Amino acid sequence: MPSKTLYFPSPRHLLSLYAGHEENLVIVERALNVKLVTREEWLKIDGSTDAIARTETLFGHLNETRGQGVVLRSPDFTRIVETFARGNAAEVQALFGQPLVIATKRKSIVPKTLGQKLYLQSIQQNPVVFGIGPAGTGKTYLAMAAGISALLKDEVQRLILARPAVEAGEALGFLPGDLREKILPYLRPLYDAMHDMLDAEDVARLTEKGVIEIAPLAYMRGRTLSNAFVILDEAQNTTSEQMMMFLTRLGEESRMVITGDVTQVDLPRSKQSGLVEVSRILSNIPGIDFHYFSGADVVRHPLVLKIIEAYERYKNPMAAETPK
Repeated sequence: MPSKTLYFPSPRHLLSLYAGHEENLVIVERALNVKLVTREEWLKIDGSTDAIARTETLFGHLNETRGQGVVLRSPDFTRIVETFARGNAAEVQALFGQPLVIATKRKSIVPKTLGQKLYLQSIQQNPVVFGIGPAGTGKTYLAMAAGISALLKDEVQRLILARPAVEAGEALGFLPGDLREKILPYLRPLYDAMHDMLDAEDVARLTEKGVIEIAPLAYMRGRTLSNAFVILDEAQNTTSEQMMMFLTRLGEESRMVITGDVTQVDLPRSKQSGLVEVSRILSNIPGIDFHYFSGADVVRHPLVLKIIEAYERYKNPMAAETPK
């Protein structure tokens, strides 16, 4: 049986390519039909000539990724291997061939899927971008990273983050506390993402000065948002009227990112989601881009993708059936 041995600068270097877990090598063996043996700084590949070549290409891309400063986790490694196994090596090459790094104060954010990279590129190139897709695809997190980066580079003067206060049928009037205490739970995910990228002192200072504003969507009415990076999260819970109101707040030198999951609408049945409707109204306007994420872009625990797929099969059993 043909074999080939790859050599790396150090054992630690090689370990980093498969996230330091031996079980990840088993994933490669099963996906690419090879046998792998590793000792110290070398990796031996046994298999067919074609399988060896594919495996060598895989570890070549992983090595390039490491050279770009990307720290691979096991879920990332699994996604890359599965992409290779599907015959989409070019997709991985496109993802890591030209690195796209969003710098924030606490960390640098690198897209982990091709869909995420295309989304970030769209945000950089268009004044208005819609990021639509399932949970765990990084829609809001990446938009937040782009917004904070633009703020730190003085490309905008303000960062404005909004969410509709509609969640799972709950009504604000029946929640305990004053107005701030009522709306805080709805805005908490935005605060969590922001604190991941900025020091707490900076968040407090910039919020107090009004440079960063986090507020319910209703607070946007009647305003013109100029020189700002504006994010509307959970946009599937906007009505048609609210969506139009928000989009028409766009002022000079501003950018907007609208994110949401059209399968998670919490509006009353009598109300149509503004996010569902808007794609039919604005799809052909230059400067407005719609980016759709798929399950392949899920970057949470690998089980999240399987959960999403299981729910899709449950809701659409006919689509899951194999034609006879």
